[in-house]
Amino acid sequence: MLAREVADFLIPGPGKRFLDGTVGGGGHSEALLLASSPDGQVIGLDRDEEAVTASRDRLQCFESRFVARQGSFADAPEILAEIGWHTVDGVILDLGISSHQIDSPERGFSFRAEARLDMRMDRRQELDAARIVNGYTEAELEKIFRVFGEEPQARRIARAIVVEREIRPIETTEALSELVVRVKPGRRREHHPATQVFQALRIAVNRELAELERFLEKGYATLRPRGRMAIISFHSLEDRLVKTAFRKWSRPCICPPRAIICRCGWSQKVKSLTKKPVSPSALEIEINPRARSAKLRVVERI
Repeated sequence: MLAREVADFLIPGPGKRFLDGTVGGGGHSEALLLASSPDGQVIGLDRDEEAVTASRDRLQCFESRFVARQGSFADAPEILAEIGWHTVDGVILDLGISSHQIDSPERGFSFRAEARLDMRMDRRQELDAARIVNGYTEAELEKIFRVFGEEPQARRIARAIVVEREIRPIETTEALSELVVRVKPGRRREHHPATQVFQALRIAVNRELAELERFLEKGYATLRPRGRMAIISFHSLEDRLVKTAFRKWSRPCICPPRAIICRCGWSQKVKSLTKKPVSPSALEIEINPRARSAKLRVVERI
């Protein structure tokens, strides 16, 4: 996703080190490794064990230049310290769900294939989508759908789920998808009626926004001077968090506007390289329709 644009911004080269915090299948890591020959290095992180395995298999030809770890990008400072890197020349986060996860029906991420409601990126955790759907209160479900999915029919859907699960548990993607289709008013839609509900559940299961917020508290500290960070987001909630954090990092002072004397102790951390987010080209969207909502923002450590 936006591979050429990311490579252009991160300026890979010999001897440089990069963090791919959402390694997935290894596409961004491969591009960085090729462009930083002969000795550039990449550490790839992912919460999904299958992604870690897939990236290792794909990039084994780079031998010690590529290191893969199962873990969250929110823990990047600690992981970088463990391997003795501490800081890097570039960071790429490609947020959201990977194509592999969507295309693996048994993972339960997609409403287009019958499977158990799972949606865990890290399959070691206990909480999955089925537990949320069948165990959370009506008010909790409504909040998840409204906040994480921006679903206008959140209350009706939450009520319908509670009524349905009193008769039988809602355990499969098909059962939930069909329920949402029944509840939402019938009209022509650009997307499947269950899109926002499934997005909301996935975010809740994996605490995606909380993990992103945790990284954005101090993510700039992973960068060396003049190091660059590129983050690709796919919906307004993610992009809002990234934009707000980058704006804060770019400010010389974070005191309240009416403060006469600066007492915050803050100093500017980065400069923005993208006044507006970069979007995929028409050609990339044509090849990969999933890219249509991608937004890339980039900053450089000063």
